[in-house]
Amino acid sequence: MKALLSKVVGGPDTLVFEDVPSPEAKTGFAVVQVKAVGVNFPDVLIIEDRYQFKPARPFAPGAEVSGIVKSVGEGVTHVKPGDRVLGNTGWGGMAEELALEAARLVKIPDSMPFDDAAAFIMTYGTSYHALKDRADMKPGQTLLVLGAAGGVGLAAVELGKQMGVRVVAAASTQEKVDLCLKHGADVGVVYGRAPFDRDAQKQLSDQFKAACGPNGADAIYDPIGDDYAEPALRAIAWEGKYLVVGFAAGAIPKIPLNLALMKGCDIVGVFWGAWVGKNPERHQKSVAELLDMYVAGKIKPYVSERFPFARAADAIKHLASRQAMGKVIVTID
Repeated sequence: MKALLSKVVGGPDTLVFEDVPSPEAKTGFAVVQVKAVGVNFPDVLIIEDRYQFKPARPFAPGAEVSGIVKSVGEGVTHVKPGDRVLGNTGWGGMAEELALEAARLVKIPDSMPFDDAAAFIMTYGTSYHALKDRADMKPGQTLLVLGAAGGVGLAAVELGKQMGVRVVAAASTQEKVDLCLKHGADVGVVYGRAPFDRDAQKQLSDQFKAACGPNGADAIYDPIGDDYAEPALRAIAWEGKYLVVGFAAGAIPKIPLNLALMKGCDIVGVFWGAWVGKNPERHQKSVAELLDMYVAGKIKPYVSERFPFARAADAIKHLASRQAMGKVIVTID
């Protein structure tokens, strides 16, 4: 079988296709014939050794997949050969077949195409964990989403509306903001490209404050970091929660902690991948709730681009450019 491998540290251009042995299903594992792979920002980071996890090389990027169970190992009972599944893998997904712990697999509804399934678990899983478990959002509250047209951002917009909150969607172009408004956001903010000087930061903060209203944002969902973080934090409500999801803009921000003091707010880390490993039963419950929302038509991944397996490295490069909206998918025939 073929796999797209990271053999040296570097960007998407360093990835290579190679023939590798087909995996076997060990005890507790299942082998999946991969049909689609969701591309996520951690794929950009992990091949550059800038992610929280650093797998031994060679490895394939690809943190979420969908496909058909080919075989199962001893002790696996909740999936069987022929089942249609999605799975969060961490890495390894950019391959024609993948062996992973069966506990990471979830059977998908018959009505769910493989594209949607591969675009589902990381974005909605991360955003649901952030808004439900970390922010404890309540109906009527205000949520400010940065990078709102990206995969996790758009999922946060949709889930925020399902939770009954007022959603302020912030993104870098009017086209991206318009996409968020179509997905339920109540109001949008268009911001410029970092870096910002102090005057530009103040102007951006004023934009956030005007959009969030006089009481500020009860929660701020931030997957981008960099110079956007401090202006957003200045727009937070008293005792609000600032959700640190990632740093897609490239730089880890330095937050003046006096702002947290003056706002009485919490700066809250959101590390969904680690949470899943520590809370498997709660994760399974959350996934079931998300799939119920999908079947009911309340949430649906927005897949903006599809790349064939032969162009999987281009898919990662496209996501790294920060031009993508919604989800980017690699299809494996």
